[in-house]
Amino acid sequence: MNLVNLESVSHAYGPKPLLGEVSLGIEAGDRVGVVGRNGDGKTTLISVIAGTLKPHAGRVTHTRGLRIGFLSQRDDLDPAITVRQVVLGERAEHEWAGDQAVREILANLIGDIELSARAGELSGGERRRTALARLLIEEHDLVILDEPTNHLDIEAIAWLAGHLSQRRSALLVVTHDRWFLDAVSTRTWEVVDGTVQRYEGGYAAYVLAKAERARIAQAAEERRQNLMRKEIAWLRRGPPARTSKPKFRIDAAQALIANEPPARDTVELVKFASARLGKTVYDLDQVTLHAGGPGEGPLVLDRCTWQFGPGDRVGLIGVNGSGKSSVLRLLADGVEPDSGTVVRGKTVRLAHLSQELAELDPGRRVLETVEEIRKFIQVGKREWTASQLLERLGFRGEAQWKVVGDLSGGERRRLQLLRLLMDDPNVLLLDEPTNDLDIETLNELEDLLDAWPGTLVLVSHDRYFLERVTDRCVALLGDGRLSLLPGGVDEYLQRRSSGTALTARAGSAPTGAGTSAAGEAAGAQADGAAAPGLSAKELRELQKELSRLERQLDKIGGRETALHAAMADAASDYGKLASLDAELKELAAQKETVELEWMELAEKLGE
Repeated sequence: MNLVNLESVSHAYGPKPLLGEVSLGIEAGDRVGVVGRNGDGKTTLISVIAGTLKPHAGRVTHTRGLRIGFLSQRDDLDPAITVRQVVLGERAEHEWAGDQAVREILANLIGDIELSARAGELSGGERRRTALARLLIEEHDLVILDEPTNHLDIEAIAWLAGHLSQRRSALLVVTHDRWFLDAVSTRTWEVVDGTVQRYEGGYAAYVLAKAERARIAQAAEERRQNLMRKEIAWLRRGPPARTSKPKFRIDAAQALIANEPPARDTVELVKFASARLGKTVYDLDQVTLHAGGPGEGPLVLDRCTWQFGPGDRVGLIGVNGSGKSSVLRLLADGVEPDSGTVVRGKTVRLAHLSQELAELDPGRRVLETVEEIRKFIQVGKREWTASQLLERLGFRGEAQWKVVGDLSGGERRRLQLLRLLMDDPNVLLLDEPTNDLDIETLNELEDLLDAWPGTLVLVSHDRYFLERVTDRCVALLGDGRLSLLPGGVDEYLQRRSSGTALTARAGSAPTGAGTSAAGEAAGAQADGAAAPGLSAKELRELQKELSRLERQLDKIGGRETALHAAMADAASDYGKLASLDAELKELAAQKETVELEWMELAEKLGE
């Protein structure tokens, strides 16, 4: 069934046309990922489809009664209402607390947020996750998401991908997270030059198809002549080929990459890195570190010994709040350990990209800002000018002469990263470098890092980028150590889901009165040994449910006390007394039901 149809839709901002005579449709069950450069019209396209933006020309039709869930980059949360009201509306507690799907959404997205908190008190990331939780709890025929992975860690992104894959609704998603695109989409739309190019498959299929189109278009070059002849021969190979061509040909993929070199020449890079750095980069010996300073905040490292060598390319993984940024600050000499020693190589020339944007002179031009660091830099075996590198990272033509004060947050981050690279460091510490970068810029950055010789330590929730530019992964799992993950991100997620990782998601422990989403939905994490016959995951789920029932009993007890006091005050008002007595009997029945559930769970835990 056709849900949305666009006929010859055009839209422009000022003189720049973002959509020109675009015609397309979305069917029930479609799962579409939307890609394109920043500013090329992705958000405009999905806003037109959602009906929140009226195009300048053309027609947009929705099927009757269509229910659309739209997560935009800006939320519309009323600052005066609570998180509970935003996400759960007027649902009674027993209604949502008894729904496994709702509890799962709350635990994975807003487990660290108090349900009683006002929306106006939340940070930008918390507001974003709250809006996403509200959308997912509701039922929709079409879910449209604009950058849904922002402010989510790797574990939450993996959960969201699995959740969306199980929903029956059609999906339209704009994201720069390429792993997420591959996980949730079966079709890809690329918004480019006012048109929408359509491809079958997720991100991997899109890359191959686009490369094949581009290479066929360059068939005049000598090195592509053979491929062109093969393609033409295949197209002319008889009626079967003309009537039914495979959408994604493995043989074509193999032919395209057969003569391509590896992304990185690891041996050569390590040799260069060793020459520039010597044998010692960072040696951590019996280091203890707290996130908030000596003895303050969560424990990050506990008598940890580790070594970062020349040419190491390490991805640092952990849930939000586990201390990844603290480790980078330790390596950057931004904080001192509580105890232990950190030995830094004498030849270390460090560049640290933090999550905070460095102060830049708002009156300078972009090119001037980079050239004041250096005008030329050697990357691998090639020399690049500041202007050439700016172009590779998205500052094309006149954009290099823009005033820094007029740049967006994403443009400032790209500029900050480029200034670091121009300083010719041999150690790079990158904290979320992919924030606000589009896929094309990410590809260029990956290509630059492929040829960069040195030691790299990367913190990123972009799984594709993490696996693409690093050679091994290390995790903070809550035990005070840096744990090597031979299986990469997959091993990390497996250890988290099986309960062998100690790190709790932020807010997953009970909080006093139990008014947080984690307290009411996720509950307490399992501690101690698992009960016989129960897996660690089953034990955690049982303890979560037990904690929820205990809090419910406490609330019932408090209400009973209040009712008894009210009945004493209304001793002469028989009408009110009868009403209070009826409510008291209803509470007693509810209490008995909850107590029975609690006893059954307690027996299971004691078996």
